[in-house]
Amino acid sequence: MRIYKSKWFIRFAKKERIPDTKLREAVENAEKGLIDADYGDGLIKQRIARPGEGKSGGYRSIILFRKGDRSFFVYGFAKSDQDNIDKSDERDFKELAFVLLNASDEQLADLVERGAYQEVQCDGQN
Repeated sequence: MRIYKSKWFIRFAKKERIPDTKLREAVENAEKGLIDADYGDGLIKQRIARPGEGKSGGYRSIILFRKGDRSFFVYGFAKSDQDNIDKSDERDFKELAFVLLNASDEQLADLVERGAYQEVQCDGQN
């Protein structure tokens, strides 16, 4: 499983002090079928706990997800700031999911090289 985070999500995670280990954990849970909200078409929402706290009052992450293949963290928010994404955002994220989940390895490498996405380093990955 390859995990990426968008340039926007990198800034969000840094500001909120969300480490890559939490991102890997969210994807591992999704791989096990433990998905907080499945919008369909490769779009899911996963909860991420605040440092030292539980998930219920923590963060929500919007992930473009294909089991066993790749995941992209594209948006995040604190539950206290926003309940959910709206229908317009959902539609836009689904369109992005179609593009990114079907991108070739070369296209993904180009996105990483240009700084649009960064790969999350997983245990044992070089």
